[in-house]
Amino acid sequence: MVFDVEHVLAGLTLEEKASLTSGSDFWHTQGVDRAGVPAVMVTDGPHGLRKQAEDADHLGLGASVPATCFPPAAALGSTWDPALLHRVGEALGRETRANDVAVLLGPGVNIKRTPLCGRNFEYVSEDPFVAGVLGTAIVAGIQSQGVGTSLKHFAANNQETDRMRVSADIDERTLREIYLPAFEAIVTNAQPWTVMCSYNKVNDTYASENHWLLTELLRDEWAFEGLVVSDWGAVHDRVPALTAGLDLQMPSAGSRPDDEVVAAVRAGTLDEAVLDVAVRRVLRLVERSLPGVRSQDTFDVDEHHALAREAAADGSVLLKNDPVDGTPLLPLTGDFLVVGEFARTPRYQGAGSSQVNPTRLDTALDALGDVPFEPGFTIAGGPEGDDEALRAAAVAAAREAATVVVFLGLPGPDESEGYDRPRLGLPDNQVALLEAVAAVNPRVVVVLANGSAVSVPWRGHAAAILETWLGGQAGGSAVADLLRGTRTPSGRLTETIPHRITDTPAFGNFPGEAGHVRYGEGVLVGYRWYDARELDVAYPFGHGLSYTTFAYSDVAATVSGTGSDAAVDVRVTVTNTGDRAGAEVVQVYVRDPEAAVLRPVRELKGFAKVVLEPGASQEVAIALDSRALSYWHPGLHRWVVEGGTFVVEVGASSRDLRDSVELEVEGEPTWGPLEAMSTVAEWFAHPVGGPLLQAALVPPAGVTIDDTMQAMMLEMPALTIADFGLAGFDRQALDRLVEQARAGS
Repeated sequence: MVFDVEHVLAGLTLEEKASLTSGSDFWHTQGVDRAGVPAVMVTDGPHGLRKQAEDADHLGLGASVPATCFPPAAALGSTWDPALLHRVGEALGRETRANDVAVLLGPGVNIKRTPLCGRNFEYVSEDPFVAGVLGTAIVAGIQSQGVGTSLKHFAANNQETDRMRVSADIDERTLREIYLPAFEAIVTNAQPWTVMCSYNKVNDTYASENHWLLTELLRDEWAFEGLVVSDWGAVHDRVPALTAGLDLQMPSAGSRPDDEVVAAVRAGTLDEAVLDVAVRRVLRLVERSLPGVRSQDTFDVDEHHALAREAAADGSVLLKNDPVDGTPLLPLTGDFLVVGEFARTPRYQGAGSSQVNPTRLDTALDALGDVPFEPGFTIAGGPEGDDEALRAAAVAAAREAATVVVFLGLPGPDESEGYDRPRLGLPDNQVALLEAVAAVNPRVVVVLANGSAVSVPWRGHAAAILETWLGGQAGGSAVADLLRGTRTPSGRLTETIPHRITDTPAFGNFPGEAGHVRYGEGVLVGYRWYDARELDVAYPFGHGLSYTTFAYSDVAATVSGTGSDAAVDVRVTVTNTGDRAGAEVVQVYVRDPEAAVLRPVRELKGFAKVVLEPGASQEVAIALDSRALSYWHPGLHRWVVEGGTFVVEVGASSRDLRDSVELEVEGEPTWGPLEAMSTVAEWFAHPVGGPLLQAALVPPAGVTIDDTMQAMMLEMPALTIADFGLAGFDRQALDRLVEQARAGS
């Protein structure tokens, strides 16, 4: 039976239309039996299906069906591998379809503004470019299976503290360059079926009622074709939300909002045509969902577990691997001792609405086989014990061990939806254990489990550090693969690991006060901040070691086109100079050494992951478009390419740059319309207005304008110069100059 959206819409009553803009319960859209409109189900994600019973809650207190728990976004992002994320997306789509679910609520691509955000484990990166590329891949993969995604949380949801009310106060340029590009890339390249608006306000307007955000930007500018759904409980008044561009309020809030919509239409305060637009989008979602929810498909549990294991391994980052007795400690050879409760009680996902009930769960201790073990410390939710006694037993065992592998990490309660992290560092009991073990044995490997960056002042106590983030249900086996050398580490950091919380960009502007959080760091987020201030960091953005080594050669970059049509072709040859196969992530950064606005020292604008056998070489080509050269002009309110010298840098991290190329780029006009309050400098920079004003500037007789006075005048509005009587013209003459400048532009 064909579901005809327009036919159904034409036959609905006003009351039925209003009801369709609300869920029927926590997880279902509203149905209209009389009109043949079924309810369809949506479920939480984004790294696994969390299908709960129909009467269950959003935050996961109720049980959900078993599903593959893939690594969360913190680990998936660190793979830097769009092809792998597409495959993970396909698997997520198959499980969603097999469970008769229409939309998987994810991915989340909010920027990691601070490492203390409690939900960072669900987000990809501190950098919008890599978040956009990887987010596009997973959305495309999921939707290739005939089910939808919900891109979230739109927008500027970068903290959990007061998340349902706080106003994120952000200037337009910072929004455009940092907090919106990942959403823009995914919308324009993958067209997610739905976009989920965030709880928070953006510049004092709730996202659910923000017409600029939901309509002018998302639909009119980015051409989004799908449905806008609220985060659960983000709608406070559905009438202005509908007017702003929100289509579906979730979950059901009872009949009151429906009644208010009906009353507003009848009172003439809500145009029924606006309601019809939202209802049409809901019906289209139902229409495109029906083939999937009726498919009765299945999925291969073992195959998905194997994929989760691959993803967990590829998302792990080898931070450090120093030689001991002349040889790097990893991969392990010979006997070793395992220490740390996380080895047998794994942290593999974060808490909150994304919590998945895994089909199985691998522990590193089981995966490593018959090895000696000491728990070493207690963790929240793990077995009880005496930390001092556990530490003493671990030290005694470590004294006799050839090598010690210490599993450390953040306790589960430290990272969750709904609140932010209490600290940047590891718990004291874990650090004390590491220090004590290292004091009796120099051959120490640390394996970390955490959803976002932790400070590592203790890194001198470990010869090797493997950051596994939260590895999902197969993370334990993936760690064993990496430690034993069955797989070679290939993950790279998508967030900087700083020394101290006081070094971080948002320090002093997080989490805000009195209902507002000011994004005072502007565009200097993540590595942009540390590079601009020349701050030392523990491990830079993009960093990651391997069991092999790579050399870069023949770096070249050529520019074609001008202005908004400019493009850059970057090429580099990468060679595996070691004795193992491995993968390198080639990163391309762009610098604009001299600009009219403050620009970051460098910005990631391209990357490619290449797998090479020992001794093999490959030329890597990365294409950059004009956006890679652009900044958002705060006066013109558009992207501009400012002409001049650009530097293209190629390397293995933001601070491991192997070579660079200077390019001359022909830019585009960046002047705006002149007015009386434009400064003299702005007039002089204008191709038409400059000559006009220079010809009109005639100082009074006897007045000498020296260099100091000239510098002062450049910063004055032309109107002030006229009023001071220093220019030889009055306001009326200036008004004529303005008209002439605009006419000639």
